Order: sequence, then C-alpha cells, then structure tokens
Amino acid sequence: MQDDLEALVDLSHQIGAPEHRLAILGEGNTSVKLGAGQFAVKASGAELAGMTVADVTVCDSAKLVELLDHRGLSDTVLERALMEARVDPEAKRPSIEAVFHAWLLSLEGINFIGHCHPLSVNQVLCSPRARDFAEHRMFPDEIVFCGAASVYVPYADPGLPLAWQIRERTKDFVRDGGAPPRLILLQNHGVIALGSSVKGVMACLLMAAKAAEIFSGAAAMGGPTFLLPQHVERILRRPDEVYRQGRLGL
Repeated sequence: MQDDLEALVDLSHQIGAPEHRLAILGEGNTSVKLGAGQFAVKASGAELAGMTVADVTVCDSAKLVELLDHRGLSDTVLERALMEARVDPEAKRPSIEAVFHAWLLSLEGINFIGHCHPLSVNQVLCSPRARDFAEHRMFPDEIVFCGAASVYVPYADPGLPLAWQIRERTKDFVRDGGAPPRLILLQNHGVIALGSSVKGVMACLLMAAKAAEIFSGAAAMGGPTFLLPQHVERILRRPDEVYRQGRLGL
C-alpha cells in the first residue's frame, strides 16, 4: 500500500506543478485503487502541489458507491457518510468528490484518477462549444492520449449530484464504446483523467490542455476542423500507435 500512496502523492505533485497550469491552491483531487475494496483519495482542502501521505485518506469503496443509489441525501447526511467511509477514523476528511472516485476506480483497468481545472480546458468548458470539444478530435496525438472521444457531463452540483451524472454518462460511454474513457469533461467545472498508471493520467491531462489551446485558437479563425471518423479509427488501430500507448502506460 505504501508504494501506491507514494505514487498518488507523486501524481498530485505533478498535477499541482505551477508550470503545468492544471490546478492552483486547493483545487482538484486524486485517487488510487488499493486492495481489499479500498481506495485512497486526497483529503479535503489539501493542496496538490504540496500534498504528503498525511493528506491522503483511505476509504471503503462500497460504502461510497452505494450512496449513488440515494440521490436525495442532504449535505449533512453526505458529510456523515464520507466520514464513516474512512478506514481510519482519525484520518482527514475525504474530498467531497470521493464518491465519483470510488465508482470510477471500479472500472476495469483504472488504477489512478486525476481531477483538476486546467485554465485552457475550462475556457472551452465554460463556452457554448464544450460538447464539440468533448465529442470530436482535431489531431492524432489527441486521439492517442485522450481517446477517440471524451465523456461530456452537463453541469451538476459538486458532490452526489455530480457523481451520479458522471456514473450515468460514463455507463453510456462504456456501453457504446466497449471500454472506459480516458477523459471526462465536466461542463463549467473541469476534467477527470483515468488511467492504469500515473504516467497515463498525466499524459492525458497534459494533452487535453494542449488540445484545448488548439481548439480555442482554431475557433478564433473560424474552426476548428475536426478529423473524420475514419481518420480517428485509423489512428486508434495503427500498430505503431498501439505500441506507443503501451510504452507510455496508456
């Protein structure tokens, strides 16, 4: 478990690094899947850039996932449920978004999650073009690192309402595409990157930020021009790109 927690801290530091412009102050949260039905998540209020193992809370996954079947819970009840999900009753309060982390980590092949609010991506997510950005691709490396499309989640109140929307939209995505997404885009909020490794999550986040800058620049010139579906499919299946994804931990 210690190795997993240290990997989570490393991911948090990378996301919080000022040069990446992915998160500032107490923004964002991270998580890692552990054994025995448990996961670790950033504690509420901790800053990603300076996070330590002491700022990580281990939770019981099932106790949080079951909350998704009770959408009408009050803030007070949700707060109590978050605290009761802690494996160590003396641990810090887990992030309010621990519920969606618990569910997403149940997906096959997903071991790490990074959630943040990149400036470049939020410029798009706070615009009328957000869904276009989620559902189309502009260049090959965007496909390689972020997948053929992203899950798009309309704005929902952070906490249980957001977690429920993420679950429902992601289930639709998996049903239609047969595999979990690499990137989830939250309207007027931020991004969630999913991966089997720290390297995979960071690669997705950094490429999403680059893609958002390209999207915004292209939109200013009358675009963007999106790749056709057959072009996207070709990149997904090319042996050299599949090999590269494996080397990069995607």
